[in-house]
Amino acid sequence: MREILSVRIDTATKKRLDALSKRSMRSKSFLAAEAIAAYVESEEKQLDELQTGIAELDARKEVSHESLLQNQLKQ
Repeated sequence: MREILSVRIDTATKKRLDALSKRSMRSKSFLAAEAIAAYVESEEKQLDELQTGIAELDARKEVSHESLLQNQLKQ
């Protein structure tokens, strides 16, 4: 299922999107949808990693800076 989303972008970005659309022979809608999907996936991953890290800190599973340095020196 597809839905319509209207967004406002600056003139320079719109011109670049127009040019990219012509060069790639893809519609502006296709390119915008692909870009939004990639952005959403990236942001979700980052937030998941942050939340995991915070949960580990809350559970006192942190690793000290000193132990990280010692591990690096052993390698």
